[in-house]
Amino acid sequence: MDTIDHLRAFSRFYTGRLGLLGKSYLGSGLGVAEVRILHDLDGPQPTFARDLAQALALDEGYVSRALKGFERRGWIVRRVAQDGRAREVTLTDAGRAMVADLRAQSRAALAPLVAPLAPAQQGALVGALRAVEDILSCKSAPLVLRDLEPGDGGWVIERHAALYAAEEGYDANFEALVAGIVTGFLTSRDPARARGWIATRGTERLGSIFVVSEAPEVAKLRLFLIEPAARGTGLAQHMLDAAVSFACGAGYARMRLWTHESHRAAGRLYARNGFQQMESTPQRAFGRDVVDQVWERPL
Repeated sequence: MDTIDHLRAFSRFYTGRLGLLGKSYLGSGLGVAEVRILHDLDGPQPTFARDLAQALALDEGYVSRALKGFERRGWIVRRVAQDGRAREVTLTDAGRAMVADLRAQSRAALAPLVAPLAPAQQGALVGALRAVEDILSCKSAPLVLRDLEPGDGGWVIERHAALYAAEEGYDANFEALVAGIVTGFLTSRDPARARGWIATRGTERLGSIFVVSEAPEVAKLRLFLIEPAARGTGLAQHMLDAAVSFACGAGYARMRLWTHESHRAAGRLYARNGFQQMESTPQRAFGRDVVDQVWERPL
């Protein structure tokens, strides 16, 4: 399946689950397009039929017929605008009551879909929906490296566990290790000597990177993760630059990190940035045979 096939499949899924296939939306006697016109009329300022048609990519004749139907029901009034060339459309109290009722029915219809989801799942759903909207509307949200906010620690643990299980076959001991690192950072860090960043674009988290103190002169790089969709975009270099800059400003003389030999792309990134491999040790860890590596660079 290519991108278009996936879009069509998702369209079939959500139109069925959201009840958009019937002739009458939520038993209102209105089609989906008519409901959307009503919704867009519910604003603080009057609008014009042509503007509605253009905004919704609907035929002007269809919009005109829909508005005539709304007028017969007492949901709108149309008045000649000051320039005398068009008529402004405004919802009446009855029209606003109809819109409010449709919104309440829509929320009630969707509630059973959302109710079984845990709060984290609901948050993931909202984030995914916003990401789809941003991508399809060609929004270019800026890349941001920000400090940790409530909920980020849990995300760091979950994404490390999920990605390393999928890509490296690591067992639950790796999740426990990450959870311990995150907990220690959140409960005892010195802001002058340790910092964590979350990379975001819009509402989407793309990665994490942390600097902690290993010794008075040694900064340790930890929890460096890039989501698969953001790899190869230059984000990793941007995040590493931020971590190295912080460590220099905090007065460290060296930076050290621990990784595995299988993380070859990460190794190439470290080598390009002045890190040298100091140790390489075969181990059995996280249910796998691994080769531990320690890299280090002066600051």
